[in-house]
Amino acid sequence: MKIGFDAKRLFNNSTGLGNYSRYVVSALSAHYPDNQYFLYTPSIKNLKNTKDFLEASNYRVQLPSGLYSKSFLKSFWRSWLLGNIAANDGIDVFHGLSHELPVTKPVGLKTVVTVHDLIFMRYPEFYSSIDVNIYTWKLKRAVKSADRIIAISEQTKSDLVHFLHVDPSQVDVVYQGCNSIFKTRHSTDEINKIRLKYALPSEFLLNVGTVEHRKNALLILQALVKMRNKLPVVIVGRKTDYVKQLNEFIHEHNIGKWVHFIHEVEFEDLPMIYQAADIFIYPSLFEGFGIPIVEAISCGTPVVSSKGSCFTEAGGPDSLYINSSNSEELASVLDELIEDDVLRKSMISKSMDYIKKFEPQVIAADLMNVYKKIN
Repeated sequence: MKIGFDAKRLFNNSTGLGNYSRYVVSALSAHYPDNQYFLYTPSIKNLKNTKDFLEASNYRVQLPSGLYSKSFLKSFWRSWLLGNIAANDGIDVFHGLSHELPVTKPVGLKTVVTVHDLIFMRYPEFYSSIDVNIYTWKLKRAVKSADRIIAISEQTKSDLVHFLHVDPSQVDVVYQGCNSIFKTRHSTDEINKIRLKYALPSEFLLNVGTVEHRKNALLILQALVKMRNKLPVVIVGRKTDYVKQLNEFIHEHNIGKWVHFIHEVEFEDLPMIYQAADIFIYPSLFEGFGIPIVEAISCGTPVVSSKGSCFTEAGGPDSLYINSSNSEELASVLDELIEDDVLRKSMISKSMDYIKKFEPQVIAADLMNVYKKIN
Protein backbone atom coordinates (compact mmCIF):
# COMPACT_ATOMS: atom_id res chain seq x y z
CA MET A 1 0.00 0.00 0.00
CA LYS A 2 1.16 3.53 -0.77
CA ILE A 3 0.42 5.79 2.20
CA GLY A 4 0.94 9.53 2.04
CA PHE A 5 1.27 11.77 5.09
CA ASP A 6 1.07 15.48 5.66
CA ALA A 7 4.48 15.48 7.36
CA LYS A 8 4.80 19.18 8.14
CA ARG A 9 4.62 18.55 11.91
CA LEU A 10 6.88 15.51 11.68
CA PHE A 11 9.74 17.58 10.25
CA ASN A 12 9.09 20.91 11.97
CA ASN A 13 7.63 20.36 15.46
CA SER A 14 10.03 19.10 18.12
CA THR A 15 7.24 18.14 20.55
CA GLY A 16 3.47 17.61 20.61
CA LEU A 17 2.09 17.04 17.11
CA GLY A 18 5.63 16.37 15.90
CA ASN A 19 6.05 13.51 18.37
CA TYR A 20 2.68 12.06 17.37
CA SER A 21 3.54 12.24 13.67
CA ARG A 22 6.93 10.60 14.12
CA TYR A 23 5.44 7.88 16.31
CA VAL A 24 2.71 7.00 13.81
CA VAL A 25 5.00 6.85 10.78
CA SER A 26 7.73 4.96 12.66
CA ALA A 27 5.27 2.39 14.05
CA LEU A 28 3.78 1.73 10.62
CA SER A 29 7.18 1.50 8.96
CA ALA A 30 8.50 -0.92 11.59
CA HIS A 31 5.52 -3.27 11.55
CA TYR A 32 4.38 -2.90 7.93
CA PRO A 33 7.67 -2.50 6.04
CA ASP A 34 6.18 -3.58 2.70
CA ASN A 35 4.20 -0.36 2.47
CA GLN A 36 5.62 2.72 0.77
CA TYR A 37 5.49 5.87 2.87
CA PHE A 38 5.36 9.28 1.19
CA LEU A 39 6.17 12.20 3.50
CA TYR A 40 4.99 15.53 2.11
CA THR A 41 6.29 18.62 3.87
CA PRO A 42 6.64 22.30 2.90
CA SER A 43 9.93 22.57 4.84
CA ILE A 44 12.36 20.65 7.03
CA LYS A 45 13.90 21.92 10.26
CA ASN A 46 17.18 20.62 11.57
CA LEU A 47 15.75 18.42 14.34
CA LYS A 48 17.64 15.59 16.05
CA ASN A 49 14.81 13.08 15.73
CA THR A 50 14.04 13.38 12.01
CA LYS A 51 17.29 11.99 10.59
CA ASP A 52 15.92 8.46 10.11
CA PHE A 53 13.00 9.74 8.05
CA LEU A 54 15.38 11.43 5.64
CA GLU A 55 17.65 8.40 5.20
CA ALA A 56 15.51 5.23 5.36
CA SER A 57 14.76 3.56 2.03
CA ASN A 58 11.01 3.07 2.52
CA TYR A 59 10.35 6.79 3.04
CA ARG A 60 10.00 9.15 0.13
CA VAL A 61 10.25 12.75 1.29
CA GLN A 62 8.76 15.36 -1.02
CA LEU A 63 9.23 19.12 -0.73
CA PRO A 64 7.80 21.88 -2.92
CA SER A 65 9.99 22.61 -5.92
CA GLY A 66 10.48 25.41 -8.39
CA LEU A 67 8.29 28.45 -7.80
CA TYR A 68 6.55 26.77 -4.86
CA SER A 69 9.81 26.45 -2.92
CA LYS A 70 9.55 30.19 -2.26
CA SER A 71 8.67 30.71 1.40
CA PHE A 72 5.48 32.67 0.67
CA LEU A 73 4.10 29.87 -1.57
CA LYS A 74 4.87 26.86 0.61
CA SER A 75 1.56 27.10 2.47
CA PHE A 76 -0.26 27.30 -0.87
CA TRP A 77 1.56 24.16 -2.01
CA ARG A 78 0.52 22.30 1.13
CA SER A 79 -3.11 23.43 1.21
CA TRP A 80 -4.05 23.62 -2.47
CA LEU A 81 -1.69 21.40 -4.48
CA LEU A 82 -0.93 18.48 -2.18
CA GLY A 83 -4.11 16.56 -2.95
CA ASN A 84 -3.33 16.48 -6.67
CA ILE A 85 0.33 15.64 -6.02
CA ALA A 86 -0.66 12.69 -3.83
CA ALA A 87 -3.14 11.46 -6.43
CA ASN A 88 -0.49 11.68 -9.17
CA ASP A 89 1.87 9.65 -6.95
CA GLY A 90 -0.72 6.88 -6.83
CA ILE A 91 -1.31 7.23 -3.08
CA ASP A 92 -3.84 4.71 -1.75
CA VAL A 93 -4.52 6.65 1.46
CA PHE A 94 -3.53 10.20 2.38
CA HIS A 95 -3.38 10.79 6.15
CA GLY A 96 -3.53 14.28 7.63
CA LEU A 97 -1.88 13.87 11.02
CA SER A 98 -2.96 17.13 12.66
CA HIS A 99 -6.57 18.22 12.07
CA GLU A 100 -5.95 19.23 8.44
CA LEU A 101 -6.38 17.90 4.92
CA PRO A 102 -5.56 19.55 1.59
CA VAL A 103 -8.32 21.83 0.33
CA THR A 104 -8.39 20.10 -3.05
CA LYS A 105 -9.33 16.43 -3.11
CA PRO A 106 -9.19 14.77 -6.54
CA VAL A 107 -11.74 12.10 -7.35
CA GLY A 108 -10.47 8.75 -6.11
CA LEU A 109 -8.07 10.04 -3.45
CA LYS A 110 -8.93 8.41 -0.12
CA THR A 111 -8.21 10.49 2.96
CA VAL A 112 -7.97 10.05 6.72
CA VAL A 113 -7.57 12.84 9.27
CA THR A 114 -6.42 12.57 12.88
CA VAL A 115 -8.20 14.82 15.37
CA HIS A 116 -6.37 15.30 18.65
CA ASP A 117 -8.74 17.50 20.61
CA LEU A 118 -11.39 20.19 20.35
CA ILE A 119 -10.12 22.26 23.26
CA PHE A 120 -10.37 25.43 21.17
CA MET A 121 -14.13 24.82 20.92
CA ARG A 122 -14.65 23.60 24.48
CA TYR A 123 -12.49 26.31 26.07
CA PRO A 124 -12.30 29.17 23.53
CA GLU A 125 -11.23 31.54 26.31
CA PHE A 126 -7.78 29.93 26.22
CA TYR A 127 -7.26 31.07 22.59
CA SER A 128 -7.43 34.24 20.55
CA SER A 129 -10.66 34.63 18.57
CA ILE A 130 -8.66 34.56 15.33
CA ASP A 131 -7.09 31.22 16.24
CA VAL A 132 -10.46 29.76 17.24
CA ASN A 133 -11.96 30.76 13.89
CA ILE A 134 -9.02 29.39 11.87
CA TYR A 135 -8.85 26.10 13.79
CA THR A 136 -12.61 25.64 13.56
CA TRP A 137 -12.69 26.30 9.80
CA LYS A 138 -9.82 23.90 9.11
CA LEU A 139 -11.27 21.13 11.25
CA LYS A 140 -14.81 21.43 9.89
CA ARG A 141 -13.54 21.25 6.35
CA ALA A 142 -11.23 18.31 7.12
CA VAL A 143 -13.85 16.13 8.84
CA LYS A 144 -16.31 16.87 6.04
CA SER A 145 -13.76 15.86 3.40
CA ALA A 146 -12.24 12.80 5.13
CA ASP A 147 -13.30 9.26 4.28
CA ARG A 148 -12.44 8.21 7.85
CA ILE A 149 -11.68 10.21 10.98
CA ILE A 150 -9.24 9.07 13.65
CA ALA A 151 -9.77 10.37 17.19
CA ILE A 152 -6.91 9.82 19.64
CA SER A 153 -9.34 9.10 22.50
CA GLU A 154 -12.97 8.31 23.19
CA GLN A 155 -13.17 11.80 24.68
CA THR A 156 -12.16 13.37 21.36
CA LYS A 157 -14.63 11.15 19.51
CA SER A 158 -17.37 12.30 21.87
CA ASP A 159 -16.42 15.94 21.27
CA LEU A 160 -16.52 15.46 17.49
CA VAL A 161 -20.06 14.15 17.79
CA HIS A 162 -21.10 16.88 20.25
CA PHE A 163 -19.54 19.98 18.68
CA LEU A 164 -19.45 19.09 14.97
CA HIS A 165 -22.31 16.56 14.81
CA VAL A 166 -20.03 14.00 13.16
CA ASP A 167 -21.56 10.57 12.56
CA PRO A 168 -19.91 8.39 15.25
CA SER A 169 -19.72 5.48 12.82
CA GLN A 170 -17.26 7.53 10.74
CA VAL A 171 -14.81 7.88 13.66
CA ASP A 172 -12.21 5.31 14.73
CA VAL A 173 -10.42 5.68 18.06
CA VAL A 174 -6.71 4.94 17.68
CA TYR A 175 -4.70 5.84 20.73
CA GLN A 176 -1.37 7.63 20.83
CA GLY A 177 1.74 5.87 22.10
CA CYS A 178 4.85 7.36 23.64
CA ASN A 179 8.42 7.25 22.42
CA SER A 180 10.29 4.03 23.20
CA ILE A 181 12.94 5.95 25.16
CA PHE A 182 10.49 6.13 28.07
CA LYS A 183 10.59 2.34 28.42
CA THR A 184 14.36 2.20 29.02
CA ARG A 185 15.34 1.80 32.66
CA HIS A 186 18.35 3.90 33.65
CA SER A 187 20.99 3.20 36.27
CA THR A 188 21.24 5.09 39.54
CA ASP A 189 24.43 6.74 38.26
CA GLU A 190 22.68 7.96 35.10
CA ILE A 191 19.76 9.34 37.08
CA ASN A 192 22.10 11.03 39.57
CA LYS A 193 23.85 12.82 36.68
CA ILE A 194 20.45 14.19 35.63
CA ARG A 195 19.76 15.24 39.23
CA LEU A 196 22.96 17.27 39.16
CA LYS A 197 22.34 18.67 35.68
CA TYR A 198 18.90 20.04 36.59
CA ALA A 199 19.47 20.51 40.35
CA LEU A 200 16.72 18.02 41.19
CA PRO A 201 15.91 17.21 44.84
CA SER A 202 16.52 13.70 46.16
CA GLU A 203 12.73 13.19 46.39
CA PHE A 204 10.10 15.17 44.52
CA LEU A 205 6.67 15.38 42.93
CA LEU A 206 6.72 15.94 39.16
CA ASN A 207 4.51 17.78 36.69
CA VAL A 208 5.31 17.88 32.95
CA GLY A 209 3.60 20.02 30.31
CA THR A 210 3.46 23.57 29.01
CA VAL A 211 3.10 25.82 32.06
CA GLU A 212 -0.27 27.32 31.12
CA HIS A 213 -3.63 27.82 32.81
CA ARG A 214 -5.25 24.71 31.34
CA LYS A 215 -2.54 22.48 32.83
CA ASN A 216 -3.62 23.68 36.28
CA ALA A 217 -0.25 23.61 38.08
CA LEU A 218 -1.66 26.08 40.62
CA LEU A 219 -3.68 23.21 42.11
CA ILE A 220 -0.43 21.39 42.89
CA LEU A 221 0.94 24.42 44.74
CA GLN A 222 -2.33 24.85 46.64
CA ALA A 223 -2.15 21.18 47.66
CA LEU A 224 1.51 21.54 48.65
CA VAL A 225 0.58 24.17 51.23
CA LYS A 226 -1.94 21.75 52.79
CA MET A 227 0.14 18.54 52.75
CA ARG A 228 1.37 16.87 55.95
CA ASN A 229 4.26 15.16 54.17
CA LYS A 230 5.65 17.85 51.93
CA LEU A 231 7.92 16.92 49.05
CA PRO A 232 9.43 19.45 46.63
CA VAL A 233 7.50 20.02 43.40
CA VAL A 234 9.35 20.04 40.06
CA ILE A 235 7.42 21.62 37.17
CA VAL A 236 8.86 20.91 33.72
CA GLY A 237 7.54 22.73 30.67
CA ARG A 238 7.61 25.72 28.38
CA LYS A 239 7.02 29.02 30.14
CA THR A 240 3.94 31.19 29.52
CA ASP A 241 2.41 34.18 31.31
CA TYR A 242 0.70 31.73 33.67
CA VAL A 243 4.04 31.43 35.50
CA LYS A 244 3.43 34.92 36.93
CA GLN A 245 0.31 33.66 38.70
CA LEU A 246 2.23 30.68 40.08
CA ASN A 247 5.08 32.88 41.31
CA GLU A 248 2.63 35.21 43.05
CA PHE A 249 1.16 32.24 44.92
CA ILE A 250 4.64 30.92 45.76
CA HIS A 251 5.68 34.31 47.17
CA GLU A 252 2.42 34.80 49.08
CA HIS A 253 2.73 31.40 50.80
CA ASN A 254 6.52 31.44 51.21
CA ILE A 255 7.04 28.08 49.48
CA GLY A 256 9.83 29.09 47.11
CA LYS A 257 12.22 26.48 48.51
CA TRP A 258 9.66 23.77 47.69
CA VAL A 259 9.10 24.63 44.00
CA HIS A 260 11.55 24.12 41.14
CA PHE A 261 10.78 25.20 37.55
CA ILE A 262 12.62 23.72 34.56
CA HIS A 263 11.55 25.45 31.37
CA GLU A 264 14.01 23.83 28.96
CA VAL A 265 14.80 20.11 29.00
CA GLU A 266 16.56 17.95 26.45
CA PHE A 267 14.08 15.32 25.30
CA GLU A 268 16.58 12.52 25.96
CA ASP A 269 16.77 13.57 29.63
CA LEU A 270 13.03 13.50 30.25
CA PRO A 271 12.75 9.73 30.96
CA MET A 272 15.37 10.01 33.69
CA ILE A 273 13.53 12.94 35.26
CA TYR A 274 10.35 10.84 35.33
CA GLN A 275 12.27 7.91 36.82
CA ALA A 276 13.81 10.14 39.49
CA ALA A 277 10.37 11.37 40.62
CA ASP A 278 8.33 9.79 43.41
CA ILE A 279 4.89 10.68 42.01
CA PHE A 280 3.71 12.25 38.75
CA ILE A 281 0.86 14.76 39.07
CA TYR A 282 -1.24 15.78 36.06
CA PRO A 283 -4.22 17.89 37.24
CA SER A 284 -5.03 19.33 33.80
CA LEU A 285 -8.50 20.73 33.21
CA PHE A 286 -8.85 19.05 29.82
CA GLU A 287 -6.78 17.17 27.22
CA GLY A 288 -7.30 15.25 24.03
CA PHE A 289 -5.38 12.32 25.47
CA GLY A 290 -2.65 13.09 28.04
CA ILE A 291 0.52 11.46 26.73
CA PRO A 292 2.63 12.51 29.78
CA ILE A 293 0.54 10.07 31.83
CA VAL A 294 1.62 7.20 29.58
CA GLU A 295 5.22 8.46 29.66
CA ALA A 296 5.21 8.50 33.47
CA ILE A 297 3.77 4.99 33.78
CA SER A 298 6.25 3.71 31.18
CA CYS A 299 9.02 5.11 33.39
CA GLY A 300 7.64 3.35 36.47
CA THR A 301 6.24 6.44 38.20
CA PRO A 302 2.77 6.33 39.83
CA VAL A 303 0.26 8.84 38.50
CA VAL A 304 -2.30 11.15 40.09
CA SER A 305 -4.46 12.93 37.50
CA SER A 306 -7.83 14.62 37.04
CA LYS A 307 -11.20 12.93 36.98
CA GLY A 308 -13.11 13.05 33.70
CA SER A 309 -12.00 14.01 30.18
CA CYS A 310 -9.55 11.48 28.71
CA PHE A 311 -7.40 10.94 31.78
CA THR A 312 -8.71 7.53 32.77
CA GLU A 313 -8.19 6.40 29.16
CA ALA A 314 -4.49 7.26 29.44
CA GLY A 315 -3.90 6.23 33.05
CA GLY A 316 -6.19 3.23 33.38
CA PRO A 317 -7.98 1.95 36.49
CA ASP A 318 -4.92 1.80 38.74
CA SER A 319 -3.84 5.43 38.62
CA LEU A 320 -5.52 7.80 41.09
CA TYR A 321 -7.87 10.61 40.09
CA ILE A 322 -8.93 13.80 41.84
CA ASN A 323 -11.31 16.70 41.25
CA SER A 324 -9.23 19.25 39.31
CA SER A 325 -10.58 22.09 41.47
CA ASN A 326 -10.13 20.41 44.88
CA SER A 327 -6.68 21.04 46.34
CA GLU A 328 -7.61 19.40 49.66
CA GLU A 329 -8.42 16.14 47.85
CA LEU A 330 -5.11 16.28 45.98
CA ALA A 331 -3.20 16.97 49.20
CA SER A 332 -4.89 14.01 50.91
CA VAL A 333 -4.16 11.62 48.01
CA LEU A 334 -0.52 12.72 47.85
CA ASP A 335 -0.07 12.32 51.60
CA GLU A 336 -1.47 8.80 51.37
CA LEU A 337 0.78 7.85 48.46
CA ILE A 338 3.92 9.26 50.06
CA GLU A 339 3.25 7.19 53.18
CA ASP A 340 2.30 3.97 51.36
CA ASP A 341 5.17 2.47 49.39
CA VAL A 342 3.21 -0.76 48.81
CA LEU A 343 0.37 1.17 47.16
CA ARG A 344 2.77 3.03 44.86
CA LYS A 345 4.41 -0.21 43.72
CA SER A 346 1.03 -1.87 43.17
CA MET A 347 -0.19 1.06 41.08
CA ILE A 348 2.82 0.83 38.81
CA SER A 349 2.75 -2.95 38.45
CA LYS A 350 -0.90 -2.94 37.39
CA SER A 351 -0.62 0.19 35.24
CA MET A 352 2.28 -1.29 33.27
CA ASP A 353 -0.07 -4.03 32.09
CA TYR A 354 -2.71 -1.47 31.14
CA ILE A 355 -0.42 0.60 28.90
CA LYS A 356 0.39 -2.40 26.70
CA LYS A 357 -2.58 -1.18 24.62
CA PHE A 358 -0.39 1.77 23.58
CA GLU A 359 2.44 -0.37 22.19
CA PRO A 360 3.51 0.53 18.62
CA GLN A 361 2.50 -2.82 17.11
CA VAL A 362 -1.04 -2.39 18.48
CA ILE A 363 -1.37 1.16 17.21
CA ALA A 364 0.12 0.30 13.80
CA ALA A 365 -2.38 -2.55 13.40
CA ASP A 366 -5.26 -0.25 14.36
CA LEU A 367 -4.13 2.33 11.80
CA MET A 368 -3.86 -0.27 9.05
CA ASN A 369 -7.38 -1.45 9.86
CA VAL A 370 -8.63 2.10 9.34
CA TYR A 371 -6.81 2.40 6.02
CA LYS A 372 -8.22 -0.93 4.83
CA LYS A 373 -11.77 0.22 5.50
CA ILE A 374 -11.49 2.71 2.64
CA ASN A 375 -9.41 0.61 0.23
